[in-house]
Amino acid sequence: MSQILLVDDDKEFTDVASNIIEFLGHDVEVANCLEEAYNCIEFQRFDHILLDFMLPDGSALHLIDKLNTHDKVPFVTLITGHPSVKSIIAGMCGPTVNYLVKPLQREDLEQVLSGKSKARKKAKSSAITKHFDCLVGESAAMQELYQMIERVGKTNANVMLMGESGVGKEVVAHAIHTASNVEGPLVATNCGALSRELIGSELFGHEKGSFTGAVGRKIGVFEQAQNGTLFLDEITEMPLEMQPNLLRVLESKRVTRVGAVKDTSVDCRVISATNRTVEEIAQSKVLREDIYFRLAVFPITIPPLRERLADIPLLATAFIEQLNAENETNFEWQNAQLDQLKAYGWPGNIRELRHAIHRAFIMSDPTSNKITLPKNFESPFAKNQMTSNQVTAGQTIDDVEKELIRVTLEKVEGNKTLAAEMLGISTKTLYNRLNAWENQAQG
Repeated sequence: MSQILLVDDDKEFTDVASNIIEFLGHDVEVANCLEEAYNCIEFQRFDHILLDFMLPDGSALHLIDKLNTHDKVPFVTLITGHPSVKSIIAGMCGPTVNYLVKPLQREDLEQVLSGKSKARKKAKSSAITKHFDCLVGESAAMQELYQMIERVGKTNANVMLMGESGVGKEVVAHAIHTASNVEGPLVATNCGALSRELIGSELFGHEKGSFTGAVGRKIGVFEQAQNGTLFLDEITEMPLEMQPNLLRVLESKRVTRVGAVKDTSVDCRVISATNRTVEEIAQSKVLREDIYFRLAVFPITIPPLRERLADIPLLATAFIEQLNAENETNFEWQNAQLDQLKAYGWPGNIRELRHAIHRAFIMSDPTSNKITLPKNFESPFAKNQMTSNQVTAGQTIDDVEKELIRVTLEKVEGNKTLAAEMLGISTKTLYNRLNAWENQAQG
């Protein structure tokens, strides 16, 4: 049973429509003008509003604007007695608001009251800001990232993205491409997924018959990204013997297809990505120094999720809205659940968070709007990740203590009472340690 608000100044129509709505098993409240409708929505929550387009004291659009300021927006169906203005209503409100033309039949009301409206989905998704149409987050770390994307987007400089696995390096590459406002496409390839024999063909292309299996000409990714952006993921996995060829292209902006006699001019920004730090790149010598300086004209380090925990509710909301839209469901987060998500360390970063939410979505009852979270977020790889948190020479006692407390809190999903018990200290002592470190960080 739904709560219905019927807003129309035609008393004969509201009498008939109210009887039909009640016959269909719903509760109905009637308002004859905008002022009465405002009073109704102020003191009562409705699931669906049937709204006459023209009312004595104004247009229905005024009430829709008012509804869009509410946390939960009811479904809306506009009603008009003039068939000629149906197209005008559709043009003004778009496809997310239903509309009917009088005279109405019982089947018309039954259909709109039992159908799924898109209005609520639009209202919810609009609450999440997507920077550069793809990035979500309002933390200080993300604001700094947005500023770097904005600035490098105005240039043609090559960018190297560094960050842990799962932080969203390809999404940031999309953001830079969008900020660049270039005519060409964004073309992506994974250097770690290519065999040594085929990487030259993938990057630079080949001519027909240039090697066994080359049954036709292939255009490489550099040429495909002409006047656009080329994203080279896992750049540090590229074989060393191929790196001089890449350097030549970066310096000359010309490629020679495998088996070709002449070279071809290319013009694209190159965005590369790696999950290694600069120190690791230098020490392991997986990337030539001259290549590094050509690729990392503007290096960007993407923050891990644990350094921007305040963004988790926004990310979780964006993910669940996307799943709702794809599956015509209406799941909503509870504040306690968002706190639970924030309390976990997410060693797999955004990829792990998205996976956990997708799993929770599948576990949840589709006839309800309540999400069922798993009892434990820990992935099968968490044990391996935690074994890397070992004491090393040169660490201070304070550093070791911080790491031990951090890992323990991750293990118990932020439950400080349980963490204190496992560490053999009082809860008060644990809070004192955390507060002291927070004050040090702010100071």
